[in-house]
Amino acid sequence: MAPSFLHLATGIALLTTTAHADLTTTIDATSNRGTWEGWGTSLAWWAATFGHRDDLADIFFTLRTTRHQSVPLPGLGFTIARYNLGATTTKTTIPPSTSMKTSPSIIPSRLIQGFWLDWTSSLPTSPSWNWSADPNQRSMLLKASSRGATTLELFSNSPIWWMCKNHNPSGSDDGRSDNLQSWNYQNHAVYLATVAKYAAENWGVSFTSVDPFNEPSANWWNGKTGTQEGCHFDASTQIAVVGYLRQELDNRGLKGVVISASDESHYDEAVETLRKFEGNRTVMGAVVRVNVHGYQYEKGRRDVLFDMVNKAGKKLWQSEYGEADATGERLVSNLLLDMRWLRPMAWVYWQVLDGGGWGLIDADNDRKTIGQVNQKYFVLAQFARHIRPGMRILDGGSDYAVAAYDEKARKLVIVAVNWGEAQYINFDLGMFGAVGSDGSVVKRWATQIGSGSRYVEYSDTRLSGKKFWSRFEKKLVQTFEVTGVVL
Repeated sequence: MAPSFLHLATGIALLTTTAHADLTTTIDATSNRGTWEGWGTSLAWWAATFGHRDDLADIFFTLRTTRHQSVPLPGLGFTIARYNLGATTTKTTIPPSTSMKTSPSIIPSRLIQGFWLDWTSSLPTSPSWNWSADPNQRSMLLKASSRGATTLELFSNSPIWWMCKNHNPSGSDDGRSDNLQSWNYQNHAVYLATVAKYAAENWGVSFTSVDPFNEPSANWWNGKTGTQEGCHFDASTQIAVVGYLRQELDNRGLKGVVISASDESHYDEAVETLRKFEGNRTVMGAVVRVNVHGYQYEKGRRDVLFDMVNKAGKKLWQSEYGEADATGERLVSNLLLDMRWLRPMAWVYWQVLDGGGWGLIDADNDRKTIGQVNQKYFVLAQFARHIRPGMRILDGGSDYAVAAYDEKARKLVIVAVNWGEAQYINFDLGMFGAVGSDGSVVKRWATQIGSGSRYVEYSDTRLSGKKFWSRFEKKLVQTFEVTGVVL
């Protein structure tokens, strides 16, 4: 039986005299890769089904231990929640001849209820708006906020259905062309800005950013075959919408709410979109942060995108990542690639509850059932529970290690993985001004990719001068916390 998390191992497994290490990585104390903003998740679709549950809010948005199916789970402590503004309505005041169309392949749980019922009026107090819609996702947004999620983003997968050319929120009939009617460019911005304003005044939550698009360059948003809400936007359409959005936010007194864009699916697509933006001063001034998704996985020029964003003086988020590997192997592999080459200041997982290996916890949003916790949950815990908002990201010195520094606590965090056969990895802290006393304990936590150890805590590793080492089994992820550290 695999040990449960926080099982405390004692004893001294490693001698404090110098031992042979198969690999050595040097943490660069002079480096500064930016200030970490946090970890998070998108609330659609899982929260639209399970958003009423306090235990799930505790699991994902606190660091407390919460029992799930009799198993104690270490909370992930997410501080970012992305709220999906729905594109679907089930009632309207316009004639029945004008009705929403759906794809034959649509998955019901992926249709998110929207608030603006029809074009009759843009006044949020009019019958054209239904503010009781989407109760579960709104509930989870409030629960996340009350538990410490301080960074809240409003994002759209598709304009509300009646703004679409074919009245289908899953995309155009060919999947490759714009589906937003040109006369509704500004209305799409009005919808986003109105909800942001209403949330601040009536829900008690303030969105820190708004993203009007989701994978806009993709060619799979097809109204005839789609399984979810989505919409293709050419770059020229994106530029127009961004201009309107900044205007509508400002008109409502939301000048502090930043615009992020464009949540492209691939790194290389994000590069191409940004290149098209560069010639437009209005859009480049309006977009404060570049959001990108991680669905190019091991491929794509993360480094090129970082260089472009950095040169433009903008922030960068990995705003959506997910895959069907329940073991956690692809998660840690791509997360390390992101931290090494993309250098985002936040990292957001897509569906924390989902089936087929996609979820951190197995679930069926349509059948409304929740199953076992996947190993990838504990793999992510190795990062999310220790690299916290406000920490300075350092160069970990290799492609298998990430480092972060908490100046106030004088604490260094290192997360590393071993892909090869069992070996020792040596961590050289010689570039730091101080690292604590010789022989002091370095706490560590370990999770085995695939199966086995699940976030097990140990106190068997000690500093030897300005270095320490630890044995890694094959495909083992470990997190280390070194106290008394001064840059």
